[in-house]
Amino acid sequence: MDKTQVIFKIAEEMTELSLIVASMYLILGFYVQRYQPQWKESLDKRRLMTVLLLVLAVSAIKVSEDVLGGESGSIDTAILVFIHSYVPGSVTWFFNAATYTGSSKVLFPLATIATIVFLSTKYRFEAMLVAASSISGAIVIYFMKMLVSRSRPALWDTAWYWGSSFPSGHTLAVAAFATSLVLCIRRIRPAFQNLALSIAVVWICVVAMSRLVLGVHWPTDVLTAACIGAFIPLAINAVLVFHDAKRIAA
Repeated sequence: MDKTQVIFKIAEEMTELSLIVASMYLILGFYVQRYQPQWKESLDKRRLMTVLLLVLAVSAIKVSEDVLGGESGSIDTAILVFIHSYVPGSVTWFFNAATYTGSSKVLFPLATIATIVFLSTKYRFEAMLVAASSISGAIVIYFMKMLVSRSRPALWDTAWYWGSSFPSGHTLAVAAFATSLVLCIRRIRPAFQNLALSIAVVWICVVAMSRLVLGVHWPTDVLTAACIGAFIPLAINAVLVFHDAKRIAA
């Protein structure tokens, strides 16, 4: 598949994704207005968050379908070969370091420390969000790797990693942890939410890119992982907020 075909394929997928998300949002709005009018105000306040959740969920499902159906092989290979051709070997050390920040050796202590700090400062909601997001992410990684038997790229010599290539565990874990922290900072220190979001996006993208540069994952592995990883804390946050709202109303 040449560059032009790759571009057209991506454009086609993006158009289809946009139409699906728009349709789902309209259906959700109609359902709430018709059958759950008490939710309308809450939905209007969190319109952007709702759209983001839909985009992440639909993207993860759509890409997963392509992977399981064997339809992503050509575009995966084309992108991976392109990256390998243009990223110099002299920067491999940087991407090795980036990958390490997405390992359990780094993320488990960070998530534990963050949870303890939030608990000790009486931020129980935030502690629950970080812990639940990190644990849920780890569970999803384990079961998806066990259920989806996808071979890792073998386009050039790479380091050995356990399990299926799909999804990227490093990317998913970083996305889940980083997104949960952004949500916590948004609640505690709203003035710093843009800075936190920028750092989180850069971290997730660099870790995802490192998996491709090192040749241990396909592009669809990291794309799906990033979507699922970000979706998990956003969904947990929505559930916790809704639960709090019902408790206060009662």
